[in-house]
Amino acid sequence: MEFRSVAAFLSMCGRRCIITVRGGRTFRPKDGVYVRNSDGSKEKSSGSHRKNAQESLRFISLGGLGEIGKNMYLIEYGDEILVIDSGLKFPDEEMLGIDFVIPDISYLAENKSRIVGAIITHGHEDHTGALAFVLPKLDIPIYATKLTLAMIEHKLREAAPSYVVKANEVRAGDSITLGNFFIRFMAVCHSIPDGVGIAVKTPLGTVVHTGDFKLDPTPIDGRLTDYGMFADIGREGVLLMLSDSTNVERKGFTPSERVLGGTLERIFRLHRNRRIVIATFASNLHRVQQVADVASRFNRKIAFIGRSMTGNVELAQELEYLDIDPKMIVPMEEIERTAPNQLVVMTTGSQGEPFSGLVLMSKGEHRQISLGERDLVALFATPIPGNEKLVSSTINRLFARGCEVMYESDKEVHVSGHASREELKLMLNLVRPKYFVPIHGEYRHLVRHAQLAEEVGVPARNTFVMHIGDVLTITEKKAQVRDRVQAGRILVDGIAFGELEGSILKERRELAEDGVIALSATLDESGALVADPVVESRGFLHMEDAETLRSEIVAAVRQGVAEMRALGGLQSDALSQKVKMKVRDVIRRYSRSRPVIMAMVSSPRDEGSEPVFIRGRRRR
Repeated sequence: MEFRSVAAFLSMCGRRCIITVRGGRTFRPKDGVYVRNSDGSKEKSSGSHRKNAQESLRFISLGGLGEIGKNMYLIEYGDEILVIDSGLKFPDEEMLGIDFVIPDISYLAENKSRIVGAIITHGHEDHTGALAFVLPKLDIPIYATKLTLAMIEHKLREAAPSYVVKANEVRAGDSITLGNFFIRFMAVCHSIPDGVGIAVKTPLGTVVHTGDFKLDPTPIDGRLTDYGMFADIGREGVLLMLSDSTNVERKGFTPSERVLGGTLERIFRLHRNRRIVIATFASNLHRVQQVADVASRFNRKIAFIGRSMTGNVELAQELEYLDIDPKMIVPMEEIERTAPNQLVVMTTGSQGEPFSGLVLMSKGEHRQISLGERDLVALFATPIPGNEKLVSSTINRLFARGCEVMYESDKEVHVSGHASREELKLMLNLVRPKYFVPIHGEYRHLVRHAQLAEEVGVPARNTFVMHIGDVLTITEKKAQVRDRVQAGRILVDGIAFGELEGSILKERRELAEDGVIALSATLDESGALVADPVVESRGFLHMEDAETLRSEIVAAVRQGVAEMRALGGLQSDALSQKVKMKVRDVIRRYSRSRPVIMAMVSSPRDEGSEPVFIRGRRRR
């Protein structure tokens, strides 16, 4: 960013911002506040509260600290809880078969009668993705802007079709009262339209949550971060500030999204005879608009690939957040019939997601499009931490198919939606909090942001680098982290709740590392084996290649059955336990691996018996 832009920003901060609200009414933030109550009624409010000296304010994170994703924060005063965001996180490589991860909401489930509502700051999945699982359990009202609500309701129709959302639309500049919480919504610029920060006034003081933001002086949709309102609230006095830490390690200012317009112009001009494929986040509607605008100037049509991409585009067009001529849009089934130099394709898969459009294309498995030497593929995104290997593998496969590929190593293929160091400093100076908690970042980001806050004047003793589940308690005299609530991660496999990281994931890791041996045996009325037990192995040894081992396993099963028969213990569970011990002893002599043992022993004395699954012990 050039110096004149910074100067313009500082000049803007010195003026009071005029905000237009629904109904064409305008007001200055200090002139009496337009209030939307939880029942939908509207009134003027001073926002005043009576303070109970015995009450304290508590801040709790159930996700979004020490990680990128799974954002969920709680503000508590007295007997009331306000929830901010409810997001998911994509799994790490070791989470075999897991679709995504969401916060553990046990604490909220135990206290759901105390929850006054949930504020959703914007439509990204790391802030909304857990709602399909959380809302049916808690059944609380949510408050969000028009686009954010539409995206949430669209997802819920797919994941929880029977649940009716208690949705309440708000706009930047609106205010609502929920119990002891008086909440103001402030426009912020991000990589998705309609994002907001919030100021929560409580009887003890005001809490500011910045939302995900950047200070873009030339946003695509013309919607600036509301510097004036942040500054006004800062002058009124802020007790606690919660701020986005994602880009704290990046110096300077985050470039405007608009700079990508020049990059797109160059790509379209230099590759006039190629088909252009652009991979980006499905929610980055500003980027979709820019691509559509440039495509129009170069007389190209546009096709959208990926369920989330097509869904978001259709939704945004319906709500008039996108302006794309319908005649420009090519259905997926007509992609291969359209001349390469007349088409640009926008697809999901910039993060290497296994079943995304770009990944399927890179593998040659997409039904509507086949990539090759005629194609330029541009990844307009940087890998989210943890996704680097997936993205790298996708890029390598694209090169192997003959594509020309532009990605992170090329300049100006992506612009972040998050504030860099200088913007974070400016926001801290605008808000001027008494206490500060960095959020939305890996642990090193939180530490760096805390150090940055100290640089601009927040005392180190008033800054708290917290962990998920920690409770920050603020009274009139002091603030301290002195308690914890149950918090962690829930693993989701499919569309049903998973469980806390425990037995299922442990079993999957054991199966992946050591394999499985399956045994099946049938006894007659006397308790003798009808035939040799059936022995199968997967991921351990192929029994046809280890006949000696197989023979010893069969002998071990026979010995185990004989010993239990002599004792009169012919129930399936007892027999299976005995067989397990015998087979484990045999395996130990041949291998250091400890495969999972699955045993099914059928006995006429225990009809209806079910298989018994036995895990081998882990190596130490």
